[in-house]
Amino acid sequence: MSWDLLNIIGTVAFAMSGAIVAMEEKYDLFGVWLLALITAFGGGAIRNLLIGVPVSALWSQGGLFLVAILVALLIFMLPQLFLPHWTRWGVLADALGLSAFAIQGALMATAKGLPLSATISAAVLTGVGGGVIRDLLAGRKPLVLHKEIYAMWAVMAALVIDRFQLTNPLHLFTLLGLITVLRMLSYYYEWNLPARRLGGE
Repeated sequence: MSWDLLNIIGTVAFAMSGAIVAMEEKYDLFGVWLLALITAFGGGAIRNLLIGVPVSALWSQGGLFLVAILVALLIFMLPQLFLPHWTRWGVLADALGLSAFAIQGALMATAKGLPLSATISAAVLTGVGGGVIRDLLAGRKPLVLHKEIYAMWAVMAALVIDRFQLTNPLHLFTLLGLITVLRMLSYYYEWNLPARRLGGE
């Protein structure tokens, strides 16, 4: 049950994010669908390659694909219901997607008995991989690479799951809430990792 709910939360949140980025770039309906699907499933596809799960396993998620397509279509057809509120609620949707998919990726790696390095990689790729591909296709610098603390929250989720071997749904959803809140705090208070530029600027 917890696994299915994490999947749905992450899929809806990231499909919304991908669809709205596509509309901001004035993409057509196909482009909106493409970015919604890539944002929702791109990270999982890369993760599957990394931890030895057949990529074809994605095609067994037909219900989630339909959810992502319907979410994108709803945003495309009724943008006035979503776009005026995206600045306020977009951060929450993105934080939920990051948290849900990072936890899902970490759980998949630990279930296969993989080491901590693989658990961290699976969490990060699942949590941020789709967003990176989305930003590149939209002609933007990937958020995760140039500002804000973002991927580190996926790393934190992986460390907690690996250390405490979390499987209890209550514990997992508590972690989901914690990572979501931390991501939102890091956005609103502009917590950033140190950065350097060539020339010492």
